[in-house]
Amino acid sequence: MDGRTAPQAGTPASMRALNQRLVLDRLREHGEATRPEIAGHTGLSKPTVGQALLDLEQHGLVQAVGRRLDRPGRAAVVYRTAPDAGHIVGVDVGRRVVHVAVANLDGVVVSRVEQPNRSRSGAMLVRIVDESVARAVAEAGLTGDDIVVTVVGTPGIPDTETGTVHRSPNLPGWERRGLLGELMELLGANGSTVLVENDANLCAVGEHARGAAQGVDVVACLTVGTGIGMGILVGGNLFRGARGAAGEIADLPYGRVPAGVTSHRPGPVEVVAAGDAVVSAARSAGLSLTTAKAVFEAARAGDERAVRVVADEASKLARVVSVITAVLDPGLIVLAGGIGRNVDLLADPMRRELAETIPLVPDIVGGELGDDAVLVGAIATAMDTAWDLVFERRVLGR
Repeated sequence: MDGRTAPQAGTPASMRALNQRLVLDRLREHGEATRPEIAGHTGLSKPTVGQALLDLEQHGLVQAVGRRLDRPGRAAVVYRTAPDAGHIVGVDVGRRVVHVAVANLDGVVVSRVEQPNRSRSGAMLVRIVDESVARAVAEAGLTGDDIVVTVVGTPGIPDTETGTVHRSPNLPGWERRGLLGELMELLGANGSTVLVENDANLCAVGEHARGAAQGVDVVACLTVGTGIGMGILVGGNLFRGARGAAGEIADLPYGRVPAGVTSHRPGPVEVVAAGDAVVSAARSAGLSLTTAKAVFEAARAGDERAVRVVADEASKLARVVSVITAVLDPGLIVLAGGIGRNVDLLADPMRRELAETIPLVPDIVGGELGDDAVLVGAIATAMDTAWDLVFERRVLGR
């Protein structure tokens, strides 16, 4: 705060701020424009738009980027938003790697860090995340004060009220009560607003924003890797459920509860269909392979044992998708994650099995963003909030 008082509703100051917001939103949603173009789109008069642009320039939220002929004999100034008015951090907490990206307010990434996750405790992982974010911010030539919003993607169900992540058995110590709150406090120490979201949800948001699900209203993004999860978009908006647990498909029953499942942690579907299950099936078939990636590569190379393992994996995923389809009727199933991205081997057999069991088979495609899906979703999630906060701080003085 700099001592300014936020404008009160109905005052000239509030109308001036409202006009600035209308102009800023026009530039954000439709790109660069001249004063007459903005006036025509918003319904504001040209003098009002001119004053709003002047104010926004002074606040560092828009900038002139050149001129173009608006009508014969006159060149109009072209304006756009100023994306460096603030910055965003996206974090993807993975079992093997922590990914961090710093982006400007237009979502353009300006630095990236990838840090192996060898943590054996929740406290160690908190330290890795905090150090990785600090390094990414420094490599972007920024300080912590420049970060407006930080979005963290994590496996499981984040509960920010208790500062705890539930249902995240693949990250040692990550479910300790209050641990998430400690991480949020660290990441927000310089004033950044910290948001935490399920990683499969962010994957769905990322694929919808810039990947395979663009323009699709109802999407189920199935992430299959170390674990298994799902992000759901309905009407293009993220659906979390009543308690944030929508998409926790690892808990779906799968015949009898498999051996090794104690209190459904991890859940039955995760035990039979995630990465360890693929490796275990390969070993049972006589293959001495140690990763699911190697199993799929062997199948591509024509190894008949690996082909059978992959076919069995496709059948398991088809059963999961049949349940998802019966409940959601998605327009698109996006396969993501380390296993899910092998869509070239999985999609056709899944479609064939689904055609025998359900009346309407959804389109099944691979994600287009690969390892970047969660980060893209985190940055997309942060952008509206970041612009709101920058506007409030610079224009309204809050």
